[in-house]
Amino acid sequence: MELAGAEQLTHRGRKDIYEYVESHGEVRERAARTALGMDRREFGHHVTILKRDGLLTETDAGHLQVAYDGTDEAEHESDGVTFSIRQARQSDITGLIGVMREAIDEETYVVAESVADMIDHEEVLLRHNEVETRMFFVACVEEDVVGWVHVAHPEVEKLAHTAELTVGVLEAYRGHGIGSQLLQRGLDWAREQGYEKIYNSAPSTNERAIRFLEDHGWEVEARREDHYLIDGEYVDEVMMAIILD
Repeated sequence: MELAGAEQLTHRGRKDIYEYVESHGEVRERAARTALGMDRREFGHHVTILKRDGLLTETDAGHLQVAYDGTDEAEHESDGVTFSIRQARQSDITGLIGVMREAIDEETYVVAESVADMIDHEEVLLRHNEVETRMFFVACVEEDVVGWVHVAHPEVEKLAHTAELTVGVLEAYRGHGIGSQLLQRGLDWAREQGYEKIYNSAPSTNERAIRFLEDHGWEVEARREDHYLIDGEYVDEVMMAIILD
């Protein structure tokens, strides 16, 4: 992605600030300054440079967070349901985890379950460091999160052209095109970052997810037999992909 990242920061102080903010998701300036043992003037100077260079930004609450592209918000209406698609905020994390777990409970989605566990453990939504890039967009109805799309990219040179995607919507809000809009937003963002191929995997029993992706141009690339053990039964993993133009 276009963000330079901490791995390209040569100044120790600015690198320390970036890494602290990146690993915490959203922080108060005073808390970061205290944790890093910097005086107010030094810290303020480094933060000003990081903001100027597009690496950090301020939230509406005045907290520091990593700056990402794709912050625009789009509103949609379908069959009387009005919803917006926007980049996830750190403040969405509790609602987002709840939505993911509820959607996952309805139909097994092992990769998404792993993502929900990971962000619940780390307590950080968006990441961009020398190990990984992770982006979420959410669908909201009256500010409540009802769906998500997640794009993850390992910072490995040989996989620089690829990313993995998960997407889901609460049962009560399906059938309004929310999943399609989320999927498109995630793929648009991935394309903007220069990714060429996006992957998604699901158990063969999750026929709705597989059909949804096939309807949007994804293809089955491989099938791993008996890859999952779900409720005492061995289930195949269906590995899907789409090539971005």
